Amino acid sequence: MIRMRQLLNTSASLLLASLATVASAQQDSVEWTTLGNDFAHTRFSPSQEITAENFGDLEVAWQWDGSSFQAQSGRSTPSYINGRMYTVAGARRHVVAIDPKTGETIWSYREPDTERYQYSMRADYGKGVGFGQVDGKDVIYIISPGFFLTALDAETGAPLEGFGNPVPIDGFPDTGVVDLLADLGHPYDPYKGIPLERGYITSSSPPLVVNDVVIVGNSAEQGYNQSRIENVPGDMLGYDARTGEFLWKFNVIPQPGEYGHETWENDAWQYTGDISSWAPMSADPELGLIYIPTNGVTIDYYGGHHPGDNLYGTSLIALDTRTGERAWHFQIVHHDIWNFDLPTAPILLDVNTEQGSTKIVAQPTKQGLVYTFNRETGEPIWPIEEVPFPASIVPGEQLAATQPIPTKPAPFDMQGLSLDTLVDFTPEIRAQAIAAVADYQLGPLFNPPIHRDNPLGKISSMICPSGAVNITHPSVADPTTGILYVTSRSSCAARPLVSGEEADTYYDAPTGTTLSQYAAGRGGPTPRHPLGIPLWKPPYSRITAIDMNTGEHLWMIPTGETPARIANLPELQGIDIGNTGTGNAVPMVATANLLLYSDVDGAGTPQLFAIDKATGEEVGRVEVPAASRYGMSSWTHDGHQYVILQTGSTLTAMAMPGAAVDSSGAH
Repeated sequence: MIRMRQLLNTSASLLLASLATVASAQQDSVEWTTLGNDFAHTRFSPSQEITAENFGDLEVAWQWDGSSFQAQSGRSTPSYINGRMYTVAGARRHVVAIDPKTGETIWSYREPDTERYQYSMRADYGKGVGFGQVDGKDVIYIISPGFFLTALDAETGAPLEGFGNPVPIDGFPDTGVVDLLADLGHPYDPYKGIPLERGYITSSSPPLVVNDVVIVGNSAEQGYNQSRIENVPGDMLGYDARTGEFLWKFNVIPQPGEYGHETWENDAWQYTGDISSWAPMSADPELGLIYIPTNGVTIDYYGGHHPGDNLYGTSLIALDTRTGERAWHFQIVHHDIWNFDLPTAPILLDVNTEQGSTKIVAQPTKQGLVYTFNRETGEPIWPIEEVPFPASIVPGEQLAATQPIPTKPAPFDMQGLSLDTLVDFTPEIRAQAIAAVADYQLGPLFNPPIHRDNPLGKISSMICPSGAVNITHPSVADPTTGILYVTSRSSCAARPLVSGEEADTYYDAPTGTTLSQYAAGRGGPTPRHPLGIPLWKPPYSRITAIDMNTGEHLWMIPTGETPARIANLPELQGIDIGNTGTGNAVPMVATANLLLYSDVDGAGTPQLFAIDKATGEEVGRVEVPAASRYGMSSWTHDGHQYVILQTGSTLTAMAMPGAAVDSSGAH
């Protein structure tokens, strides 16, 4: 039996891919061991039973219903390890082991209730599980909404003996749990957590287990739902995978004497926070480095209370896995107020650039750009230039004069909004678009937010894109070719700034004590085209293939088909508008033979599409019960390749007819 365990290290990815060239009949088991399958977070599977020729034969093998776990979002990408599936489900973040052949639940684990859990705004955001081995035993690790780290025996679901310390809360097991709040350094109550006056911290993504160290990220309230300037920093934590012993903490807001402390002016480092790593991480075990994407400082769209560039806000940070020491970093956005936090895991590839064989890390971003670095040194693979952008007119706000923009690869989605980029199917449609945005401030990529009653007389600024890439549609890559596939959608945000007093009325139990001068407004008018079409030119959603050996775009295709509500407009009859794409967030997975993605056709029917990885040509589609959300995965069990669709409260397994359990129930 061939078992290809893809968790060893990223430098082995090419070897794993070459092993995948054996005949598919010999592939008994191909695993998916992390949220992104491998430490490189490529979301690539060498499984190869499914081809362009037999793709149309795919059918539903089983569906797992998470309703009993109150599953809703479909955010979690299951792992397939040693013949079992593992995932988390629902706001309580139940850990579930599933039979990959039948979809039956094998065991489940639920953390006891706490007030810390009840407050969590990220409760149903669990994206998956962490995996490691202790004394040859498979172990599943999760971070809960209440911010506890739990280690479970993968075979039985029992808490791992000898891990962590007893938690002084009724119902918690005597072993297997670490209270993460104990190592952040803030006063807290085990049941209630950190006092809300100081802040709050929870989790969104699973831990990553690298070189016997469990690396723990975190998250806070979304910045556009904040009105007060205090919060706790989202410091990174490292633990021994065997014992749960606390090993290290990395301060995401540099303390006095630490690198980057001078980027926090007016002593803002003392009281404000966030800069969490809510998005997933990736790692290179051979280099001993973990790559952490971060978000911005407390409160989106206004930063008058934290002047300076604010390291390590909206940055890519490389840390030593054993010590937590910084190896290198790059700040993607200086003094980020645009909600341009890094939303997906960085992707690691071994490619051949002009410098020769190169280990790279590529970070797709919300602003439609890919930032690429030597993952050992942090040096940009292609020049990144500091480009001037407009200053803010909001009282108290001082933006950075420039922002770093990569020279390669070229942007993969819209860059700001201007009259030239508005929809122009007909002169009348263009005139309607111009009229729709007349009361809004258009501008470049880093268009400064504006406040209500501003001297320009505008309602708000148009920030475009508002999330070309996001956690809902992570990028994937093929390590055998070095090609990055980015799925994106065009969108704009138009949120005026209001007073902190007004914003504070939006929230029942806000964190912090001091009202911000300004904060993001809620509701209000947004520009819309009278025909109900997007204000900008299509495509509205797309997949872009980028050769990371050269930084050049290979091809771009719209995703899905033009929606019927657009294609059937009387004003567009007789006009060839091409395929606009649906505008949906489109999850993907790359396999040995194909690029697969989930979207809908023109009638709104969910489809699974198969794409030629080299050309972007569609080679097949099959109807599926529901569109997938947040991610897809593929692996091989018992000689058959499965494609897992994250269909809301359910998981849908697609496979060839031969994968089904026969009438006797035999596997």
